[in-house]
Amino acid sequence: MAALIKGLKLVNQFSSKNPALLVLAARNAHGWNKDFKPSKFPETDKEREAAARKYGLHPSEYQPYPDDGTGIGDYPKLPDVPVEARDPYYPYDFPELKRNLHDPMHADTPLWAEDRYGTAEPTRFSMKFYWMSFLGLLAGCFAVYYWLEDYKMFRPVMAKQYPRDGPHYTFERK
Repeated sequence: MAALIKGLKLVNQFSSKNPALLVLAARNAHGWNKDFKPSKFPETDKEREAAARKYGLHPSEYQPYPDDGTGIGDYPKLPDVPVEARDPYYPYDFPELKRNLHDPMHADTPLWAEDRYGTAEPTRFSMKFYWMSFLGLLAGCFAVYYWLEDYKMFRPVMAKQYPRDGPHYTFERK
């Protein structure tokens, strides 16, 4: 009970110094913030400028996704750049995600995350080389399988002995 009273006194001290902290804490305590939800597709220039300001972009940089019924709304169409292509030495606000505070996230963020396939760098070999290596390995495995098919491997054990087959032991010396 004493810990609860101390906690309430601490909250009272913080809120008396800056009441906005209490509002921010209450607003961030919920799972969904209405400000993060995209609005309807911008149709006028004024709506486009307002949407660009909302996402922290210059109006010349702002390009929304087409209004094709996917529900993306006024969310900006960002370039398809994987996270692994970003500069690893830049001092990001969130270095583990390679992003800064208030940066708009890509609509397909899970697709471009660092633990997914990215097209940041060209491959070392051509795709034809990769396919030929894969098919050559499979062909080699099947060739070895068919070549050794006649040489069965098994554990050397005797036939199973059942009591009905007669005695399998004797007490006489050989």
